[in-house]
Amino acid sequence: MVGPALRRLLDGFPECPAFVVNTALDILAANACAVALHAPFSPADNLARMVFLDPAARHFYPDRAAASRATAGNLREASGIAPDHARLREVVRTLTARSPDFARLWTTHDVLAKTRDAKHLHHPVAGRLTLTYQSFDVRAAPGRQLVVYQAAPGTATAAALALLGSRTPPEESSGSHGVRPGADPSRTGP
Repeated sequence: MVGPALRRLLDGFPECPAFVVNTALDILAANACAVALHAPFSPADNLARMVFLDPAARHFYPDRAAASRATAGNLREASGIAPDHARLREVVRTLTARSPDFARLWTTHDVLAKTRDAKHLHHPVAGRLTLTYQSFDVRAAPGRQLVVYQAAPGTATAAALALLGSRTPPEESSGSHGVRPGADPSRTGP
């Protein structure tokens, strides 16, 4: 779902989870470390679905309320920019119908852009992780973002990410990891 140059960029972060999402937060591509980080989710296909509907989220997000607010706010921001995006509307419809928490947050109309912030996660293999993330627009493919999680050098989280990145064979991180059917397949940008 992404071109070779962006794929190489993703894979150039071996000890940092890096992935590309579209407007609806579908994961279009991920490097080996991101695949390993999101392994508790089944499937690891859409960040919003994972937060609100996947049972793994209860343990993965120690502050699930904050993760839920941020995710709903990000979708609200995206809906203001791309109100006619069919996949985004589908995700919002599904979450509203299946998650009372999302439905409540959606009615607050809080807007939050995905730019950079701290993340606190709990991975079943790696344990507690304290990360920061940066989000970058993919200029050649409007509506797509490259998201990179990082740990402070020399920390237990950095060591855990190195371990996670080494546990996933490269072939598992290539191609269309995480892409749901109907997740914007016509967009083949970089």
